[in-house]
Amino acid sequence: GAWNGRTQTLKPNTISSHFIGPYRLCKFCDLEPSSCNGMGTCSSNCSITSICTHHQEVCVSIWRRNESNYSIETLCHNPFLPLYGVELDDYNASTCTMKEKNSSTGLIYVCSCTEEECNDVLVFSPAVSPTIISTVVSVLLVSLLPLLVLAVLVVAVFYWYRVYRQHRLNQEQWVTRKPKRKVKDCSDACAIMMDDDGSDSSSTHANNLNHNTELLPIELDLQVGKGRFAEVYKAKLRQPGSSSDQFETVAVKIFPDEEYASWKNEKDIFSDIDLRHENVLHFLTAEERKLSKQYWLITAFHPGGNLQEYLTRHLVSWEDLRSLGGSLACGVAHLHSDHTACGRPKVPIVHRDLKSSNVLVKQDLTCCLCDFGLGLRLDNTLTVDDLANSGQVGTARYMAPEVLESRLNLENIESFKQTDVYSMALVLWEITSRCHAIGEVKDYEPPYGSKVQVHPGVESMKDHLLRDRGRPDIPDSWINHQGISIVCATIEECWDHDPEARLTAQCVAERFADIECEMDKLSSRSSSDEKIPAEEILWGSLCTSRDCD
Repeated sequence: GAWNGRTQTLKPNTISSHFIGPYRLCKFCDLEPSSCNGMGTCSSNCSITSICTHHQEVCVSIWRRNESNYSIETLCHNPFLPLYGVELDDYNASTCTMKEKNSSTGLIYVCSCTEEECNDVLVFSPAVSPTIISTVVSVLLVSLLPLLVLAVLVVAVFYWYRVYRQHRLNQEQWVTRKPKRKVKDCSDACAIMMDDDGSDSSSTHANNLNHNTELLPIELDLQVGKGRFAEVYKAKLRQPGSSSDQFETVAVKIFPDEEYASWKNEKDIFSDIDLRHENVLHFLTAEERKLSKQYWLITAFHPGGNLQEYLTRHLVSWEDLRSLGGSLACGVAHLHSDHTACGRPKVPIVHRDLKSSNVLVKQDLTCCLCDFGLGLRLDNTLTVDDLANSGQVGTARYMAPEVLESRLNLENIESFKQTDVYSMALVLWEITSRCHAIGEVKDYEPPYGSKVQVHPGVESMKDHLLRDRGRPDIPDSWINHQGISIVCATIEECWDHDPEARLTAQCVAERFADIECEMDKLSSRSSSDEKIPAEEILWGSLCTSRDCD
């Protein structure tokens, strides 16, 4: 399916106070025309209310004037980050008082505030004549100039101290730390998942928009995907009283009545707040549509489609391969991890049906994992019998050898993660096969291509993998590219016949994070005509399976 989404958008009458917690409730509409002329007090006329995704975000309104019309944009924003090149300087206010700013897009009027939906009412300061302005400015300059100079000196000293301190910290970390994948905005990730007092947020309310009995006003648009258990539709999420052209685009996965168990399993996995990650599909809510005997999962919508469709239509560059492959590994590593990015305990999850059609491509050419209908939470309470009863599941083409012959080590939950790593290796091979850096690129084909049937069964794959020890081809031409040779070596380690010899997903993510640094070093050495040993080109300082244990 295809998916897209950004901020949780709710009907005002479906929000309970304990769900909001430290997150603010703000108006959130894209740039819309307005009749507000920038005088007195105006209403934003935004009918969409959202819960900010970070507790430090405040409500913001932006008013713009073009040649003959006006427009208003409302949103949530972190006041410590610039917005269109502008700093928010009065974000603690209770009302939204407009201020003129020179932004990266031209002259704008901006206000920010912290009360609920306070950015719905825009307050403009009364117009002042140029003569009065000139007089006031002159008086202020004369009387405040010494204080202004002193303030500039204080700010400059403080800024210099911050830069110096950060530089020292970076030096200490460079000397002491083992190279690891850089975690993006760990503090923000913590803020999403934790209240101000450090206690856990309710997973049900943090991910489930529709936590009462009323169904969301969703209009199905067109079908964008169909799987074994459900169909996926692009849909419009409307707000009561809004015009017909005001809606949020979402994706709706619809399960028939007989697939209730699959819906419930995926809903339960999605409802865990610790699952939230930039490389995992963003979940909005689940609904039971009893009248139509259907069960819905409502998620973000990504128009790029799934990875298999994307690779069929497009070639990818070396940079695209790093982005797609690295983000895929990061998503799988997050699933498998027993802690969040900030160290909070988390229940590991295995996907068990990892394949290119269950990976979505976001607009920034990164991946996010979807379709957790066969997923399994590796809870400590699971017994060996529970694991044995989980069955031989997945898509035969992507099944690991030990799954095909039903010889998983049920005493070790890591064995389930190792099957995901094998499947991930096949997806990485698919991405690499469509990269024009390898030389001649053939039309897209799934792993094993024509060596097996179009829809191979378990027995067919057992013959190819167990009897013949077959794997997808990696031609010699692929490893002529220094970076891709590292990717190919990683792929081969991930699909090793021995599960214990495979890399972990975290190690694969770290390798992708290190590749760019390695390529920079190799490039600089190549330009100096220094001979580089072949084995150093392959490995450099990248981790091995022992490094990641």
